Amino acid sequence: MSPARPLWTSTATELIALLRSGELSATDLTRSLLDRIEEVEGDVRAFITLTPEVALAKAKAVDDARARGEDPGPIAGVPVAVKDIIATRGVRTTAGSKILHNYVPPYSATVADRLEAAGLPMLGKTNLDEFAMGSSTENSAWVPTHNPWDLDRVPGGSSGGSAAAVAAGEAPWSIGTDTGGSIRQPASLSGVVGLKPTYGLVSRSGLIAFASSLDQAGPFARTVADVALLLGVMAGHDPRDATSLPNPVPDYSAGLAGGVKGLRIGVVSQLMGEGVQSGVRTRIEESIALLTKLGAEVGEVSLPTFDLGIDVYYLIAPAEASANLARFDGVRYGLRVDAEDIVKMNSRTRAEGFGAEVKRRIMLGTYALSAGYYDAYYGKAQKVRTLIIRDFARAYENYDVLLSPTSPTTAFGIGEKTQDPLTMYLSDVCTVPTSLAGATAISIPCGVAPEDGLPVGLQLMGKALDEATILRAAYALEQELGPMPHPLLWGEPS
Repeated sequence: MSPARPLWTSTATELIALLRSGELSATDLTRSLLDRIEEVEGDVRAFITLTPEVALAKAKAVDDARARGEDPGPIAGVPVAVKDIIATRGVRTTAGSKILHNYVPPYSATVADRLEAAGLPMLGKTNLDEFAMGSSTENSAWVPTHNPWDLDRVPGGSSGGSAAAVAAGEAPWSIGTDTGGSIRQPASLSGVVGLKPTYGLVSRSGLIAFASSLDQAGPFARTVADVALLLGVMAGHDPRDATSLPNPVPDYSAGLAGGVKGLRIGVVSQLMGEGVQSGVRTRIEESIALLTKLGAEVGEVSLPTFDLGIDVYYLIAPAEASANLARFDGVRYGLRVDAEDIVKMNSRTRAEGFGAEVKRRIMLGTYALSAGYYDAYYGKAQKVRTLIIRDFARAYENYDVLLSPTSPTTAFGIGEKTQDPLTMYLSDVCTVPTSLAGATAISIPCGVAPEDGLPVGLQLMGKALDEATILRAAYALEQELGPMPHPLLWGEPS
């Protein structure tokens, strides 16, 4: 790395090399990133809570360990940003909601504990759509996050703060969560890499629940190699999570350079047609040509039930949300609006504490679960979910990886879709099917759309627990594509 190049422009892998060689201290790196946050955060608004003291204390502990001749860990000292739906002991955790505006957990999520054990200083808690319900980070109770490529546009959602922090150079990598596309879609719109792990690969213990059969935490970074490193830290069995898988965690970095020669890649026809922006389609088609050039066997695959993915998701996810959010009642923690009796207290607390989108989804979910409608709506949605899983299984008989755009469009304007919830929901049309199947997928930037100069994301979907294959394919394509243009907010780094 050139001495004149700002540290915030570096990838996590580059920073790890500098830290381990002794050319850079964790404290100096953390201070540099805190300076970058101070410089641009007023424009981006990626964070809800900044934790400079926490970050610097952890960085000093890493430096002290190295000074004693100890090895604090292979990636220790590289700061991270954490989505504010992941519980952090002693640090405010709001889920982007007024109902948790002053909540400080007495415990940490398993994911947060694993980041701490790996020696990663936490820069702060990132902004999100309230309770992860949204596709633009405009549903946050605090402020909307702005896209570093164009500050008048959204960064995607619900993990928009985590994606924007990486895109803006405020953090080299970050943690988000993905329920129906909330890692992949903001990765696409913000021009970074984001991976949704297989359901159960990463513990949900301490993750504030939206939809329990769908939620998964996963990594953002600027490169596939960085995502592979961070996933290795996060993944693994956790006895505190009954849905946590007992499978051993492979070294996701080991096979990255294996190439795609002979890999069978299926392009999903249902996700390449009507509604896909022309510039998005252009960049995806160019990427398909590159994969063919690299030796992949590319074909087209039809998955008819994918057309039903949004319908199914917006019955199942709100139904689970209506049950999960019943715990926010003003009795045990969070906001409490007093009244003359407990029923009115519950009602007033929830009316004041929840935003419009959360209320909408609670009502949708409660209706779908109500007597007389359960079988017609929620029960039928679960049956169609099974059909989607079967469609995937049939596709993977002939293909190793499936391919589509991550988002049908590039980043849209702030305020452009807030008055039309259905249009907003359709932003996740490409990402929802994999979530319903409980499998894995990654989004990588594959250039910018010619009509607006904004980043385009390509999605690679894999079988459950086959993160290694999609990472290998993503890495090969990333190397062939070469460096992405920089966001507008980067300016011209000296």
